[in-house]
Amino acid sequence: MNLDLQRFAADADASQGLLATGTTLGYKVHGDSSTEYTLLEDVKTIPEIGQSPEKVDVTVLTDKKKKAINGLQDSSSLAFACVYKGANFKAANGISDNGKVYDWIVTYPDGMTCTFTGQASIKIGQAGINEPITFTVTVVVSDGPDFVDVPSEPEP
Repeated sequence: MNLDLQRFAADADASQGLLATGTTLGYKVHGDSSTEYTLLEDVKTIPEIGQSPEKVDVTVLTDKKKKAINGLQDSSSLAFACVYKGANFKAANGISDNGKVYDWIVTYPDGMTCTFTGQASIKIGQAGINEPITFTVTVVVSDGPDFVDVPSEPEP
């Protein structure tokens, strides 16, 4: 199912904080000019997204203390946990380890988005007594992440 996620961005008020309920994960083939993403259904957790820059040591022999500057940000892998429900696993399995690169979007309840590009792989979680079967979709980020804030309301 393809959805224009921006149409469904809620009028959530984030001024007091924001509940994660309603956060979605979508994907489409990299380079697809469509604005529609396919939702990955039944996502249970969204990982921390973003990077810290690597520290570059610029200390010289005349310095009395070590000095550093920000280096490049290291792109990371993002692991999204999902509850196994059959069809969602089939969809995720169809995009994993196929050599294709995908554009991804995380949309938060107030409409803020985070986009990134990368290849996906999948692994099934452990099975235990009185536990749901889960699987993890891991995206090796090749570009991004890029955050887009919620547009400001125009002044009346």
